[in-house]
Amino acid sequence: MKAIVDGQVVAQSNDVVECKGYQYFPGAAVRMDWLEKTAKTESDRACPHGVQFYDVVVAGKRHERAAWCYEAPRPEMKQVGGRFGFWQDVEVS
Repeated sequence: MKAIVDGQVVAQSNDVVECKGYQYFPGAAVRMDWLEKTAKTESDRACPHGVQFYDVVVAGKRHERAAWCYEAPRPEMKQVGGRFGFWQDVEVS
């Protein structure tokens, strides 16, 4: 499975976990050099799973909050802890 933005592969792995309609990639499969942590919003801080959003920046083009990771997921979502999900401008297929 791949996560693609602007024609570039930001993540690729066969070890992808599906949860609640999203695909989660292991950190080792993600181009972390293309991710920049965003400041946490009030909504982020209220998330019970400890969400951290990231901007995806490819060739100088910023895709705001297009990736996220649950840093402290509750038991019902433990399978995605430390993994990265993508949405908005990022195509996952």
